[in-house]
Amino acid sequence: VMMLRINELKLPLEHDEAALRAAIVARLGVGDVEVVGWTVWRRGFDARRRSRILLVYALDVEVADEAAVLRRFAGDASVGPTPDSGYQFVARAPLGGVGVRPIVVGAGPCGLLAGLILAQAGFRPIILERGRIVRQRTKDTWALWRRGVLDPDSNVQFGEGGAGTFSDGKLYSGIKDPGFRGRKVLTEFVAAGAPEEILWSSKPHVGTFRLVTMVESLRAQIESLGGSYRFEAKVDDLIIEEDAGERVLRGVRLEGGEEIASDHVVLALGHSARETFTMLAKRNVAMEAKAFAIGVRIEHPQSLIDRARFGDFAKHPKLGPADYKLVHHGDTRSSWSFCMCPGGTVVAATSEEGRVVTNGMSQYQRAERNANAGIVVGVTEADYRAVTNETGPLAGMAFQRHWESLAFQAGEGGYRAPAQRVEDFLAGRASTRIGDVPPSYKPGVTPTDLARCLPEYAVAAIRAALPAFDRQIKGFAMADALLTGVETRTSSPIRLTRGEDFQSVNTRGLYPAGEGAGFAGGIYSAAVDGIRVAEAVSLSLAGHG
Repeated sequence: VMMLRINELKLPLEHDEAALRAAIVARLGVGDVEVVGWTVWRRGFDARRRSRILLVYALDVEVADEAAVLRRFAGDASVGPTPDSGYQFVARAPLGGVGVRPIVVGAGPCGLLAGLILAQAGFRPIILERGRIVRQRTKDTWALWRRGVLDPDSNVQFGEGGAGTFSDGKLYSGIKDPGFRGRKVLTEFVAAGAPEEILWSSKPHVGTFRLVTMVESLRAQIESLGGSYRFEAKVDDLIIEEDAGERVLRGVRLEGGEEIASDHVVLALGHSARETFTMLAKRNVAMEAKAFAIGVRIEHPQSLIDRARFGDFAKHPKLGPADYKLVHHGDTRSSWSFCMCPGGTVVAATSEEGRVVTNGMSQYQRAERNANAGIVVGVTEADYRAVTNETGPLAGMAFQRHWESLAFQAGEGGYRAPAQRVEDFLAGRASTRIGDVPPSYKPGVTPTDLARCLPEYAVAAIRAALPAFDRQIKGFAMADALLTGVETRTSSPIRLTRGEDFQSVNTRGLYPAGEGAGFAGGIYSAAVDGIRVAEAVSLSLAGHG
């Protein structure tokens, strides 16, 4: 059945099914009896006028005579044929399989989707993950949060599910046209246990506890299709040979010396795989330093954000807890909000001893007392050089470590984080107490001066931004709002250069992918990139590439 896609259909927040049907009939200019049925493709909201919040729909509608309606709407982008969003495999394994199995390094969102596509296409991938299975990894992570005990190989950054497991589980992104690959990600997540609404919500999220069971379900599917997993299997070297003047990958070496042969290796590293980045640099794999952002987490009562964004509609079940996205263009540097977590917690996200890193996380209900978000400032290679005197591709990594070590010192040990009330931060004085916004960060915070562990220009840019943000969200710069530092892992500090065939530009058979390689930011875009890279590997394995 051909369907019609209607975009931007707006209705009041409080409307019934009959009103939606009437709006469809009116938009299409057809008789009521001609509308056979419809499904919601996307539902968001327009809250620019708090007194009149609207729901905004994209709908797939079946009508009696689609061709006649389409003729009437020729040239009108608001109504057209529903695009095909079904996933098509680019290649499948030949009967009898392939001789040497592909390897996927990393079991985060990128590695999981790369592994899933390769498994579904019959290529039986081997997935290598330096951390532990997701249930054990969750216990290891709680050990840091509750007792200040860090396991450098099993934590918020490392282990099955990747860094996205301990996040808000956001499944939206700024990537252009994720198309059928994006739909594939969402449908596979729903099949693995994610809530059905991620298929139509304009800002879908899953939450940490749901992500754990989803990751386990995806593993079970990959294994049922002939793929295999190796946990606590840290790749600490590449086996590279020269072939007719070209560097060709022949396999990987694990910590402990075991070698696994493969001429197709997907490097789905996270943005914190620093030892692996160092190994790749020693092996002269093509890479470059890239810009990222540094800053702090800010916490407010979620009720303040709800009121500021939704007015009298705050707490409406169709809206849920409010979020925000803020940008301030300062005289020299811009600041912006990053990874906003409604009703969530600030989490200890370090993966190295003697360093403090913050991130944000929410459960599916987003029911915690505080809202939190990163407030961050962009940094570039010139900034890295000024602090570290390093000029190579790993300069950004050294820059991160510098500020994370200072944050550990400012927190006074035990992985406590340095924190400061907004009033004190704006006045340039150290905090000596916590106010009415209680910190959610575990294992606890130390009131201090965050200027001790941030670059001066970042402090100045955030000081300029907070009053500007307060003009957009009343109360944003409230005296007792709490800043916790430091947020340094906003994105990868490197990019592993790859060509149009998705292979490293100087090492054939190596396929850099996802966030750690510098090609994604967040669960959704990393998963989409994993699919694209798996397609390139599939074509090569099937003899088409």
